[in-house]
Amino acid sequence: MVRGRKAVVKAPRELVIVEEEFPSPGKGEVLIKTKATLISIGTELTKFSGDFPRGSHWDEVFRYPYSPGYSNCGEIIEVGEGVEGLKVGDRVASLGPHAEYVLMRQEEVYPVPDGVSDEEATFATLAATVMNGVRLANVKLGESVVVLGLGILGQLACQFSGLCGGFPVIGVDMSEKRLKLAEELGATLVLNPRRQDVRKEIERATKGRGADVVFEVTGNPEVIPWGLKLTKRQGRFIVLSSPRGPSTVDFHDEVNWPSRIIIGTHFTSHPSCETPYNPWTVKRNIELFFDLILAGKVNVKKMITHRYPWTELGEVYRRLLDPLGDRLQYLGIILTYG
Repeated sequence: MVRGRKAVVKAPRELVIVEEEFPSPGKGEVLIKTKATLISIGTELTKFSGDFPRGSHWDEVFRYPYSPGYSNCGEIIEVGEGVEGLKVGDRVASLGPHAEYVLMRQEEVYPVPDGVSDEEATFATLAATVMNGVRLANVKLGESVVVLGLGILGQLACQFSGLCGGFPVIGVDMSEKRLKLAEELGATLVLNPRRQDVRKEIERATKGRGADVVFEVTGNPEVIPWGLKLTKRQGRFIVLSSPRGPSTVDFHDEVNWPSRIIIGTHFTSHPSCETPYNPWTVKRNIELFFDLILAGKVNVKKMITHRYPWTELGEVYRRLLDPLGDRLQYLGIILTYG
């Protein structure tokens, strides 16, 4: 048993750092000392702010108090009875929160190979989320892909869609910094709706055919009706974000008549175990993500824009929610643990 600190959100916009005892691992568990965590800006800020409709799934699942965060990299310091394939000293990624120590079941941790840094490993949860979304979208060679929103998920959606053969891959965002990064990381075309007619540019880039696949990654429910209109007849519209509230859609005009397909791709839709029909569990996707980093096929280092001591998490959240601030300057925010 060790003593350490963790972040706790007691109520909307109220975060404290508390000290507690972390128990020794039980059967099938491991105790991990955190080395770095990543802030998932969209989901974490939605939960921290409490800015979601009462009675929604958000409201049912996320109760206060809670420990925020789910993108953790650390080192195993103790293993429980019956743990196989893991040992003290192993670096692992997990869905552990922002805390100095986390206790996890062995099936919820993923070994980090040599050559993948602690900071890169913190992206594993979000990478698996996007891989699952791109697989469910069934992006094929030569299909045109549009990604609406170029935060971490959107940047990864561009990279993974390109690896699947998507072409052109078109990134859309209002931040010139994010657009430039997407272009550096392989997007075929980037568009800013503040200065360009996005629909017209997509038509031009696809020779009038329109987008085969559109990923919605902004989390803004008002973007969904617009994104549907950007999707070609019989195309696929992928909800990769976790929208914060209802959208108004004419399902006859935007879904039924053009026969568009809407696909939700939440992290929890991963298969629970490998089968010949779908082997792509969270574990398999994370293993592949690490292999792609080692092979130089995927880059997350360039997404890191800020680093802070983890004890400043509350202040970072408040800065991100500041209506007078520029939230779009932030992308990958790494929290460090001394």
